[in-house]
Amino acid sequence: MEGIQLKVENNNNISIIKVGGYIDTTTSSELEHHLNELLKQGSYNIIIDLGNVDYVSSAGWGIFISEIKGIREKGGDLKLVGMIPEVYEVFELLEFHYILKAFQTLQEAVNDFKRAGKMAAVEPQSAQPQPEAQASRQPQERSQETTTTSRVNDMTLEDKVKKVVSDIPGAGTIQIARTLN
Repeated sequence: MEGIQLKVENNNNISIIKVGGYIDTTTSSELEHHLNELLKQGSYNIIIDLGNVDYVSSAGWGIFISEIKGIREKGGDLKLVGMIPEVYEVFELLEFHYILKAFQTLQEAVNDFKRAGKMAAVEPQSAQPQPEAQASRQPQERSQETTTTSRVNDMTLEDKVKKVVSDIPGAGTIQIARTLN
């Protein structure tokens, strides 16, 4: 299987991108384009089916990680499905399982959206971030420090991965893991 094959489907307000082949620096831009098109259309509940993907380079992992924050800020999520053992091993090695949910089957991922109550159409809401912003303005210094520390801890791995991917675009997953460690 050469290159990348992509197919986008919609299923009850969930967009599914089925990917085949491999995701590296030469093919990742096509996946990124399809993902960005979904986001422009306001589709924030996304499943990436990697069942027919043999290899994911740092460029591929970087696409998922770089988009997840914006997707979640809009009330959606991105879930990965069907990784072969070799791809899943790298996913865990890079500790991405702390950032993204992965499932064996498409139905499991769809059910996870249902459990999270994210089956309705997701519209950007300016009111959603306000409680978080108000919490960070609390007069108690300890609460503010905890909130700030939590945000930094949540983004540290993501920021590190983005930096490694941008600094070393051709890096393989092993090199990314070593750099992160």
